[in-house]
Amino acid sequence: MIHFFDSPRHTLSLSHAVLLSGLVLLFMGILGGYIVDHRLGLAEQVLAHMLIITGPVLLKIGYIVRINACQRLHIPY
Repeated sequence: MIHFFDSPRHTLSLSHAVLLSGLVLLFMGILGGYIVDHRLGLAEQVLAHMLIITGPVLLKIGYIVRINACQRLHIPY
């Protein structure tokens, strides 16, 4: 796994995947926590609100990894 981060192109593709998954988790959390909350049980609502926390965390991590990869590839970010 460490060799995966040696290549800036692989790191850039990983950052795009992490950014996309963070957006999806955030969207699912907002949808489940605020839009269709009346149809969900308590456990599902708690899970949806946890997704609202983990989504932006993945967005931040993905963005930092993207900045690192772009800097190593000499691409303006």
